[in-house]
This record gives sequence, structure tokens and C-alpha cells, in this order.
Amino acid sequence: MNLTSFNPPRRILMGPGPSDISPQVLQAQSRPIIGHLDPLFVNMMDEIKALLQYAFQTTNQHTFAVSAPGSAGMETCFVNLVEPGDKVIVCINGVFGQRMLENVERCGGIAVVIEDAWGQPVSPAKVEQALQQHPDSKIVAFVHAETSTGVASDAQALCGLAKQHGCLSIVDAVTSVGGIPVLVDEWGIDAIYSGSQKCLSCVPGLSPVSFSPAAVEKLKGRKTKVQSWFLDQSLVMAYWSGEQKRSYHHTAPVTALYALHESLLMLHQEGLEQAWQRHAQQHALLAAGLDKLGLNLMVEIAYRLPQLNLVAVPEGVDEQAVRARLLNDYNLEIGAGLGQFAGKAWRIGLMGYAARQENVSLCLAALAEVLE
Repeated sequence: MNLTSFNPPRRILMGPGPSDISPQVLQAQSRPIIGHLDPLFVNMMDEIKALLQYAFQTTNQHTFAVSAPGSAGMETCFVNLVEPGDKVIVCINGVFGQRMLENVERCGGIAVVIEDAWGQPVSPAKVEQALQQHPDSKIVAFVHAETSTGVASDAQALCGLAKQHGCLSIVDAVTSVGGIPVLVDEWGIDAIYSGSQKCLSCVPGLSPVSFSPAAVEKLKGRKTKVQSWFLDQSLVMAYWSGEQKRSYHHTAPVTALYALHESLLMLHQEGLEQAWQRHAQQHALLAAGLDKLGLNLMVEIAYRLPQLNLVAVPEGVDEQAVRARLLNDYNLEIGAGLGQFAGKAWRIGLMGYAARQENVSLCLAALAEVLE
């Protein structure tokens, strides 16, 4: 084997993630490394916390980035808040709701499963019925932006129902933060997790999370130890909190956090509302162009994600061959369908830095040529 340095081509990433990364963010990651307990690095951690509070629209003190991808953010929320025997309402309308169920079961929780069809949002009526039938429930868990289907659920309504019935809420916002409104405090979200590689347009490998005071209270009142040492928030709290003081917990991914700081700073400079509007505008351009090509979006407008577009594969078209041509001839990546949509759909992402008019134009032109 003749081993040499790895030099990937410059791809345009318009799949379900990772998304395109701004040159500024890539440059930030290449800055000189310093120690993870260096006072300058500690200052930057405090700034990341403040920038994440802005991105999540929260004043939650326990807001930080897990040193691992979004799946670890999910597990962080579940292993800390679900104790053996806790009853959890789990809403499933795609792949990532199923992963929530896996987490509940591995924590020893009792899952009450609410299922909605793939391509449909979580039904608040079904959740309310489940809460009435199971008054001893402790948590309601759902995916805000289901990456496998391109569907947005009504997080405000679902969290409101959880509160009315004395439950905490756990919300998957991996694909939503930075792309559509996520208002943690206003909606009463108790535990939320996201991913660095979607609409935040950062390198993969970090998971922003935030815990409400009620969630922290439940964590502190646990009768059993958190099953994961690394994700135990009673230990991590002392690492991400305190004025200029950090209890050593693990070696932070220093350069990845440089990149997250830069990407969050760019989001702050653009403004959240402007970022949400940009995603909506580029989605409208893409949707109009797809319509001209005779391609149909599979999710109804009312709950369609602008940043993740589920496109029906036309009859007789080899969806895998189309994706291969786009990648090989145009350096353009779009995603395949997952689960029930495997072989039936493409997933076109307009996330973060990728949500630009030149990307939309290239994607539409490339699709037109390949489908000819």
C-alpha cells in the first residue's frame, strides 16, 4: 500500500449533513493550539456559552457543547434525566425518534410510544391523549426537525403539553438550530441538543446542549448514578461553569471549539432572524426550480423544513446513479432517503453556509443535466 497525505476534493455539501463550512470557520480551526485549561481558552469557553445561549434563545446557565457529535448530545439528555422506571412519552415520526426510544430503553425507562406517519409532524392531540392515559409520565421526548423526512413538529405546543402535565421535555434540535426558530425559554424546553455540522456550519463532532433549571433540579435529585461517566452532567457542570475556574473532566477538542466559536460568532453577526429568513428564501428558490424540473417535494408546505428538502425520485429513475453522477461530475453531494424513504427520495440540504443562491443554482442546473 502506497500511503500519502489525504487531500480531498472541494465538495459542495447539500445533503443532510455535514454542511458546507465557511472559509472563516476552517481558518479558525487551524489557529495555534493552546491548553484546554489555559486562561485564554477558558475565556473562549465562556464566550461559546454566551453565543450558544443566543443561538438557543435561553438564559439557561447549563448551556455548553458536548465534546462529541449530536448523537452524544441526545444521549447526554437521556442518561441524565431518565432513571430506571421513569415513564417517558416518546414521539416517533422518523429515524431519530426511534433513536430516542433506544435511549429510553437503555436507561431502564418505560417508553410510551406515539407514532405518526413518516413525512407527518408529531401529533399534539396524540401526545395529549397519551399524557392523560399515563398521568405518571415524567418526560415527553420528540424531534423538532426530523432529518430523515424534512418535517418540522410544533415544539411550542408539545412542550406546552408537557408542562401542563408536570413533565419535562427533551427536544432534538440537531437540524433546526440556526435554520428555523428555536426559542428555548419562550417555549419552555427543558433539555435540548443540537449538532455543530448542520445549520451552524461548523465541523462535525460537537453537540450544543442546554438544560433548564427544572432539568438540572431533576438531575441533582437522582436516586441512581448516571450510567455514563463521560456524559454525567453532575461532573461536567464543574468543567463548563464557574468564573475562571474549571474542574478537569476531559481534554476538550480545542481546535474544534475554535471552529464552533467562529461559526456561532458569524451567526450572531448575521442575526438569528436574518439567518432564518435566508434559509426560507433559498428554500423558496429551490422549491420553484424543482417544480420547473417536474420534481415534487414530499412534505406539505405547512410543516416543511426549509433546510432539509425531501424530493420524490421520479418513476424509472435510478436515484443512486443520479447521486453518483452529481458527486463525480459536479462535486455536489445530496443525500439518499432513509428508512421508509430509502430508494424513493433524495434529501437536499440548505443548511448554514450552504444556504446560498449559487449553491441552489448549481444544484438545479446539475439535476436538470443529469436527469436528461
